[in-house]
Formats: sequence, C-alpha cells, structure tokens
Amino acid sequence: MNHSTIIRRLVFFTMLFSGTQASAQQLAMWYDKPAERWEETLPLGNGQIGMMPDGKVRDESIVTNEISMWSGSPEDPNNYEAFRSVKDIQQLLFAGKNDEAEELVNDNFVCVGKGSGHGRGANVPYGCFQNFGYLNFLHTIPGEVSNYKRTLDLAGAKATTSFVANDVRYLREYFTSFDRNIGVIRLSASKKGSITFATHFYRDENLSDMQVSETGFRWGGALPDGRGGKGLQFAGGVKIVPKGGTKMVYDHQVIIKNADEVLIYFTASTSYYGHDPKLAVTEVLKDAPTWKYSKIRNDHQQRYRTVFDRVSLKIADEAPRDDIPTDRRIQLFFENPAQDNAMAALYYQFGRYLSIASTAPQVEKALPPNLQGLWAHQIQTPWNGDYHLNINAQMNHWGVEVSNLSEYHKPFIELIKRIAKEGEKTAKAYYNAPGWVVYMMTNIWGYSAPGEQASWGASTASGWLCNHLWEHYQFTKDKAYLAEIYPILKNAAVFYNATLVQDSKTGWWVTSPSVSPENAFRLPNGKTTAVVMGPTIDNQIVRELYESVIQANDILALNDPFADTLTNQLRDVPPPVVISSSGRVMEWLEDYQEVEPKHRHVSHLYGLYPARFISPVTTPDWAEAARKTLAVRGDEGTGWSRAWKILFWARLHDGDHALEILRQLLKPAFVDATTYAGEGAGTYPNLFCAHPPFQIDGNFGGSAGIAEMLIQSHDGYIHLLPALPKAWASGAVKGLKARGNYTVDMVWEQGKVVDYRVQGQRGNEVRLLVNGKEIIKKL
Repeated sequence: MNHSTIIRRLVFFTMLFSGTQASAQQLAMWYDKPAERWEETLPLGNGQIGMMPDGKVRDESIVTNEISMWSGSPEDPNNYEAFRSVKDIQQLLFAGKNDEAEELVNDNFVCVGKGSGHGRGANVPYGCFQNFGYLNFLHTIPGEVSNYKRTLDLAGAKATTSFVANDVRYLREYFTSFDRNIGVIRLSASKKGSITFATHFYRDENLSDMQVSETGFRWGGALPDGRGGKGLQFAGGVKIVPKGGTKMVYDHQVIIKNADEVLIYFTASTSYYGHDPKLAVTEVLKDAPTWKYSKIRNDHQQRYRTVFDRVSLKIADEAPRDDIPTDRRIQLFFENPAQDNAMAALYYQFGRYLSIASTAPQVEKALPPNLQGLWAHQIQTPWNGDYHLNINAQMNHWGVEVSNLSEYHKPFIELIKRIAKEGEKTAKAYYNAPGWVVYMMTNIWGYSAPGEQASWGASTASGWLCNHLWEHYQFTKDKAYLAEIYPILKNAAVFYNATLVQDSKTGWWVTSPSVSPENAFRLPNGKTTAVVMGPTIDNQIVRELYESVIQANDILALNDPFADTLTNQLRDVPPPVVISSSGRVMEWLEDYQEVEPKHRHVSHLYGLYPARFISPVTTPDWAEAARKTLAVRGDEGTGWSRAWKILFWARLHDGDHALEILRQLLKPAFVDATTYAGEGAGTYPNLFCAHPPFQIDGNFGGSAGIAEMLIQSHDGYIHLLPALPKAWASGAVKGLKARGNYTVDMVWEQGKVVDYRVQGQRGNEVRLLVNGKEIIKKL
C-alpha cells in the first residue's frame, strides 16, 4: 500500500467516523425571531404525537397533533352496478369517442355517496386528518428582549427558544419523546423565581369533558362520523410539574407564578388504536411528577439517534452558512446553491428527520405519514390531509430505503395490505373481476373506490402500490417478507390480467378505462378529455408488476402456473416507452395534443423513476426521449413535482440539472412577511415544502433526490456518484443503502471516489460502478 493510498484511507475514516454525528450547528435550523405563522413553526414528532412551537416570547402557542386524528368512519363507497357500464365505456374508447366515454365514466364509474367531499371531507364519511388542538401560554416576561434565538436540532430531535430580558436568560426546550409517548416542554431561567405564565388548551370544535386542576388538564371529545353521529373518540392530557413558585386555577387556565423551573408533559390518543383514549392518556401521565428531565431527554435522544445516526452526509463547503438564520439561508441558497453546499446536506437530513418523526413502525396499527406528515393546524386540512395514491403517498416513502430507514416503510406496507382487502370489493363492483384494485386516494378507514370525477379519480393505484412492496424486498432481501406479500402482488396482477383489453390498432393489451393522472388532452374534434385506454404510466406499471410477480415466484420456488400466464401476456403488453414523432415519450397510446404541456404530473416517466425501464445505460434512446420530454415539461411545477424532477434528472445522470431543480424547490414561498410568492413556490421558512399549500411529499421527494444523486442500484450494479453536481466536488457519506441489502460509505474528491466501503452478506459478490469503471467485489 503506497503513501497516497494510506493518506486517502486516513482521510476516509476520519471524515466518516471521527464525527458520525455532524455538529449540532451543522444539523440545526435556527431563527432570530418568533414564528408569525404556522409555516414558520418547528415540527416535532415521534410518529404518534406532534408539537409545533411558535417560540413567541409572551403569547406562545404550540400546535399539537396525533397521527390518527381522523373524522369520518368506515363506509362502502363502491358502485356495485358500475361493472354493467364497462363494456359500453370500452366500446366508446375503441371508437375514439373518449369524450363520450368520459361522460359515461362520470355517470357510472365513480364512487357512490359524497366520496372525499371534493377534498373537503371533514363532515362526510370519508373524513379528514385534523389538528388536535393548541396549547397556549401567556408568559410574564418583564423588560426588553434581546439575544433571541429559536432552533430545531435535527441530530437530537429537540427545539429550543432562548432570549434575554432584564438580564435574565430564559430557555425553553421542547421534544416529543421517542422513548415514551409524551411531548415535553421545559421552562427554565438563569435567575430563580423568574418563570410566571398562564396556560390553557384550546380546540376549535368537538372538545368536551375539559377538566382543569393545578396539576394540568384532561380533556376528551369525539369527531363527526360523517353521518350525523359521533365517530372516533380522542383524549389528551397535560401535566404541569413546577419547581418552586405557586400554582392556581383561574378561568380554565393553570397559572404558575415565580417558579424556578417548570416541566410540562403532553400526551394524546384516540380510539383508532382499539382502546379507551382517556384511560390511555391517564396511564401515560400517571407517574409524571416523579420523572427526571435529564433521564427523559437522554432516553429520548438515545433511541432517536440509533436511527438518525445511521447516515452521515458532508459536502465540502468553503464557507458554510450555518451562522445565518435558516429563513435567510433558504433565500441565499435559491440565489446560488453552490455557495452553501451544507444547506443541501441539511435539507437531505431534514427529510430523514421528518420520516422518523411522522410515523412509528414499532407501534401496533401505526399509520404512515399523510399529505401533512402528522402536522396540521386546521380542522379541515387541505385535500383532507389524506393518502393520495397517484404519487403523493408513494413519494412520502421514496427515500426510506436508500436512506437507511427501511422499517419506516412498514406502516405504509401495512396500509397497502389493509386496502388490498377492501380493493377486492372494488374489483368486483367496477369490473366484476377477481383480484384487487384501488384508485387514487385512501384514508385510515380503507377507502378503495374511485373518486368523484373521472379526470382525477379514475386512475388505478394498486400496481403502483405494489412497487413499494417489491422495492422493500429488493432492499432487504427478506424472503419471509416476500412470501408474506406474494399473494398481494399476485392478486393485483390477477385483476389486471382479467381486465386488460386488446387495442384493435396495435394488438396490445391495455387498461380501460383509465387516465394519465390529472392530465388531459384534445381530441381531433377539439374537445378536451382525460379518459383513455392504456396511458403510458399504466403500461409501465402493469409490466413492472408482472415482472415482479414472475421474479417472486422464481425466488420462492412456488411453481405457480399463474407466472406463466403473466409471461405470455407480457409479450403483448405495450413496451415501457413509445417515442412520438417529436422525439418525446408518448403519454397516451395516441400522440394527442396536450392541453397543458407543462403539467405538474409527468406520469409517463414512471418508467424512469420510480421504475427502472428508462436508463442512460440500458436504454439510451429512451433516456434521450425522456430528456426531451422533461425539456418540454419544464423545470417549473408545484413542490412535489419539482422533487420528482430532481429524481428524473438524477436517473439521467445529470447532477447539475438535478441541483438546479433542488435550487428551485428551495425557492422561498414568501417574498416578505405577508406576501405569498405564487404558484409552485418551493419552501416555507421552516423548510416545509409548498405545494402550495404545505404538502410533505415534496420534502420526502427532495431528500430522496439528493440520495439518488449520490448512489443508484437499479441498473444491476451499485453506481457510486451517478449524478454528482460540479458544485459538490468533494464530500463523504456514510450509511446509504443499495438494493441487495448493502450499506455503502464513500469519500470523494474533485468529483471522483477516492475510497469506499460496502457491507453486506459475507461471501457475496457485488457489482459496482466506480469512477466509470465496473468492479466486482467479494465481501
């Protein structure tokens, strides 16, 4: 081993292991003023409960959440007469009368009842995810305030507010414990007797049974079931434990005067978990007066860090800007991302933080993050805060495997299993078919029917959901898990196999009716419509699903004859890509005129990401067509759309373009204190993604995109630095995952990998592409 190699290895191990936890400052968001609106508050969560403090000095408010806080109730929204209209719809599509077919779909092939309430379902059976309530404080702080600072430490999952007033330093600490289901607030000061405040709990509606005492609050309530009755029961509690001072109750408030320190504990639960939430809350808080803050904090951070610290990312930066408040730093990154590479690393880790904070895989009946993660400040959340299945819920989980959070995929996988059972009813109702199918949205009650309107509600999602079942296996190689989910994969394919129709022009077997999610086109008669046979995304998804079932059958040695059936039908399923006369990937079977060429959905590039059909390596012609498609679609879009485009450009090995989209994703959503920046503005001051309004999918997609720029493993080998921007010339990453259950560490300098390590099953041979050279490495 020569001297230069020894030096490189020393650099490698020093960068990766002398500081696997980046400094608190590097992995912290901070602000020099309180939040004036919810999109500036700081998100805390343990996958069950959430808190978002605004950090105001005197009239502080903490938004509280519970992941299962859903109105509505179970329903059967399937139209069991719908299957009678399928043949008529298909005949109209065969005849090119798509507009008439869409009318028939709207009349017969949608849900019964009120569906999602057109995205306002709080008081219909579909329901919506809702805010839990507000814990409000009126602090007595004498004198002028200086040295104000508000932080969120991603490495420790803790927020703080600190300031000085009348020569007294005040410190407020907040976290939601990963060790027990409590939110913790600690108020302290540098001078004894300085903590005085009044506090109360508030919710806009359905709050009852409020009990107030000197030690805190207890409350309960019931959300509407959407039928005029009561649905899910909820309960919450706050325990207040002061050190010194006095306490009293006045006008439904607890008042603490002249305390040295105060600990405040919050918890919440609902009947979703199958228990009495009031009893659950009482049980959690019963021993609170005996708890020691240092132990609660240490237990919380130890458990959290065992997960968060799996991945460390450092991108070399000549002048890190972590001494600049995060809201201003976002603006500077948007102006020139190359001047703050550490901001990209922070944004990546913020996505991982949100994954860990917004679902709890260790909890029975755990729910995956919804459109808002688990954070909401409204009763009627936008689009019901539900699980949109035509990209959004999927994007929430695109980064969990590669970013070493595989178990955080499981709540979504469990949700898929539940709605697959409901989807058997939907397959019967709409096609009189075997197997299962679900459409573009679901909720915690298992909704599987189409939406209320064809243009957005008629896209099937079951095949796309199976991509997640299969990807979890690809990354874990857990055969017991594969055997468990094989029937779900198979029965999704059973549905498609039974319902595909043969297009008379091409002879291909295609879905019918369907849509390319939320997009429309013009017919030769000038009319606008969305309903078609065989949109490209469906063709790619069906092919991917069939191939997954065939491979799973081989891996498990099941000798299932249905695999042969799929193999035979695959010969006549459309190819993943058909290139139009313009050189682009066609979105539909025919090269229709697009109504909106820059539409936010780019569904016909599903084969580029998350699937593996389009690749500069294996299918360069298709990759070029994808580039032309993206050029016409443009870089603009809503938050999640931009996040998807980061992933597209990463898969096309164009790191500079991917970084450009990341820059746009971090465009400040507010141009000043009160003005919204407009359509598709990227990021709020608290780093939440603006759809607009807030949708968490853009955060998860953006974080996944950064990982995809650093490592890819879908082309048959582990590709190190496949899409490295020039601005990220040097850096180090530890703990990324590759398909095959491999863990990868690497260091790079001047755009080249200088050292790396791959860990996995001992004795395995691993194919890698390193600096353009293919390497076979035995572990």
